[in-house]
Amino acid sequence: MLESLKKIFSGSEAEVPVNYTGKPDISREKSAELYDKSKGYFPGGVNSPVRAFKSVHGTPLFIQKGDGCFVWDADGNKFIDFCASWGPLILGHNHAGVREKVVEVMQNGMSFGAPTALENQLAELILKNNKYIQKLRFTSSGTEAVMSAIRLARGYTKRDKIIKFEGCYHGHSDSLLVKAGSGLVTFGETSSAGIPKAFADETIVVPLNSDEAVKAAFEQFSDQIAAVIIEPVPANNGLLLQTKEFLEFLRAICTKNNTLLIFDEVISGFRVGFEGAAGFYQIKPDIITYGKIIGGGLPVGMYGSSVEIMEMISPDGPVYQAGTLSGNPVAMAAGIAQLTELSKSSFYKDLNNKAQEFTESIQRFATARNYKFKIFSIASIFWFAFTDQEAISSADQIESSSMEKFKVFHRELLNRGVYLGPSGYEVGFVSSAHSKIELEKAKRAIFESLDFVFRGARAD
Repeated sequence: MLESLKKIFSGSEAEVPVNYTGKPDISREKSAELYDKSKGYFPGGVNSPVRAFKSVHGTPLFIQKGDGCFVWDADGNKFIDFCASWGPLILGHNHAGVREKVVEVMQNGMSFGAPTALENQLAELILKNNKYIQKLRFTSSGTEAVMSAIRLARGYTKRDKIIKFEGCYHGHSDSLLVKAGSGLVTFGETSSAGIPKAFADETIVVPLNSDEAVKAAFEQFSDQIAAVIIEPVPANNGLLLQTKEFLEFLRAICTKNNTLLIFDEVISGFRVGFEGAAGFYQIKPDIITYGKIIGGGLPVGMYGSSVEIMEMISPDGPVYQAGTLSGNPVAMAAGIAQLTELSKSSFYKDLNNKAQEFTESIQRFATARNYKFKIFSIASIFWFAFTDQEAISSADQIESSSMEKFKVFHRELLNRGVYLGPSGYEVGFVSSAHSKIELEKAKRAIFESLDFVFRGARAD
C-alpha cells in the first residue's frame, strides 16, 4: 500500500514517514442515513450531480446550517466553507442584512406572478452601477438567463449558429451542453443523452485562448454565426484564466462580423467587481448574463444588454421569454440587501486583498516545499491545482491524474474542518465573512493536508 501511494503522490521516498496516517475520518453516520434514503427519491440520491461526491472520498455531506463563513452537517461537524453555495454567498451564510430584508418582505407574501416595486429597486441598483448594460430581464436561474440570451442573439441577428469554447460551462440547455470533437473547429457533440444532434450541430466548439480557431470558424461560417459566448473568467472546469488580449480579440472579430459577444458572468458577475469581468477587463460585450449572486444566493438570474437589443424581447419584440417566478419578491429583496453591501466603496478592495493574502501564503508554503501544486486566482475566486504549470488556460492542460491527489486532499481538509466543493475541477471562494482568524485556521489545515498528500501514506 505504501509503495503504491508513493507513486500516486509522486513524493520522494526519503520524505515519506511510514507511520504518517493523517487525521481520523469525521463521522458521517447521519449523512449516510440521509443519503441512503435520498437514493430512493432522486436519481443518484441528489438533485445536482456533483453533490453525489463521486469525485471524492466518502458519503455526501448533508448540510444542516450555515452562518458566516461556517457550515454544519447533519452529524454536527463544523467546517470553514469555501464553496459558498458555488459562489453567490459573497457576504457569507445567513447574512443578517439579507435575512432581515427577506423576512420583512415575506410578511406581505412570497409570490405573485405580477410586477412589484422590488423589481424596480433591484434593477435600478444594478443599472446605476453598471455601464455595460442599459436594460435587463430577470429570470429564475443562470441557466435560464444564458438560454434566453442565446435566443435573443439569434432573434436579433437572424442567424442560427453560435460559437462556444471547450472548458466553458453555460448551464444545461440543449444548445450549450456540448463538447468539442477533434480538429481545430468542430461542431459540438452532445455531452448528454436526450439532446438531438440537430441542436448540437448549431453549436461550433473551439479551444479556449486560440485566435486561430476562432478565425477559422468565422472564415467558414461568418454569415451564419449569431453569437460568440464565453465565460470571460472560465471557472467551471478549473480556473482557466484568459488573457485580456484574447477577450479583446473576440470583441473585435465579433464587431467585424456583426456577431454578438455574450459574456456569461454567472460566476464572475459581482464576484470580481460590481461590473464583473466586463468591468475588470474594460471590455463591453453585447449581452451579459448573471446568476444567483444577484439574489443573495436565492434562485434568480438575469441577462442585460443595450436598449436596442433588449427591445427584441417580448412584449416589445418577437423574441419570447417568460417566467412565473421571474422577479420573485423574496429573491429581489435578498438581492437588494446583498448588492447594497457590494456597492459600498471599499467592499471589493477589502475582500480581494484578503483573498490575495490567503492564496499567496498557501502558494509560498507549497513552493518552499517543492510541491507540485499551484493556486490560480482572480479577485476572491481561487482554484487548487496539483500541477507545476505556471498557467492553465485550456481544459486539455489539466492533468486528469492530478484528481487522485485532490481526492485525498479533499478528505484530509474535511477531517480538519475545511469544506471545498467535492471536485478537483471546481473553484473556491473567499467571502467577506471569512475573518483573518478563520483564514489562518484554514491555512494551517491546508498546509497539513498538503503535507499528507505529498509525504504521507494512509491504509484504508
